[in-house]
Amino acid sequence: MFSGSIPALVTPFEGGEVDESAFRRLVDWQIEQGSSALVPCGTTGEAPTLSNDEQHRLFEFCIRQAAGRVPVIAGCGSNDTQTALWHMQVAKDLGADAALMVAPYYNRPSQAGLIAHFSYLAEQVDLPMVLYNVPGRTVTDIAPETTIELARRFPDRIVGIKDASGDMTRLTAHRMALGSGFAQICGNDDMALAYNAGGGVGCISVTANVAPKLCAEFQAASLAGDMARAHELNERLFPLHQALFTDASPGPVKYAMAKALGWIGEEVRLPLVACSAESRKAVDAGLAHAGLA
Repeated sequence: MFSGSIPALVTPFEGGEVDESAFRRLVDWQIEQGSSALVPCGTTGEAPTLSNDEQHRLFEFCIRQAAGRVPVIAGCGSNDTQTALWHMQVAKDLGADAALMVAPYYNRPSQAGLIAHFSYLAEQVDLPMVLYNVPGRTVTDIAPETTIELARRFPDRIVGIKDASGDMTRLTAHRMALGSGFAQICGNDDMALAYNAGGGVGCISVTANVAPKLCAEFQAASLAGDMARAHELNERLFPLHQALFTDASPGPVKYAMAKALGWIGEEVRLPLVACSAESRKAVDAGLAHAGLA
């Protein structure tokens, strides 16, 4: 259902407010550059510091601007099941193609709690879900057995996973149990080459915010089995992948976009702050290595 290079879109701010014009321009530019789907209001979109109204307006801006050209996977996750349900209902009503559903964070549910949470959402809203496992941020890990059980219970609702666990063995565990129809999408740009080789179908990417054409070309080569070209592009992008996590994300990628594009600013919302001088130096080098500066 979903594959290729899928940017986890930044949320542009200007003077503390969402910069709607820049966001709409970003959506158009991403599609023109070859991105295969879009994710508004994920981690890179600073969803935790968006109001509910802002989040829902960003869903609307993205869906309307994309206008059916590529799928929109709306970031609807929450550590409160009823809030997640609300976000999903709004996303569905606005025309989203799917919801990206992060594991509930901070309250640390058990695996039984995760099954109950995602099952409830699957039963309540007719909208496909891509699970999002990022235990480094949430503390809660969606175990492979949990993913498999949920996908078997709700094959038309739970259609894939964005896996940022860093555990490559999960690819095979998921694939052996669920087959190739369950979309396994990498959540770490610097692991995307190996992930696709193991059966992944794409990446929900930070780097694609600033290098969408290169990321789309990399994914196309990798998924087509052109490994020489995939290696070439991966090595061109690799220093940038790493540089974008030399400080709290999305600070470095917003700095990169401000420098390379000029029409999206660096502004982030507290408790995040602008990236450090050391991070900027690494990003500058990564952009230069990729031929983007």
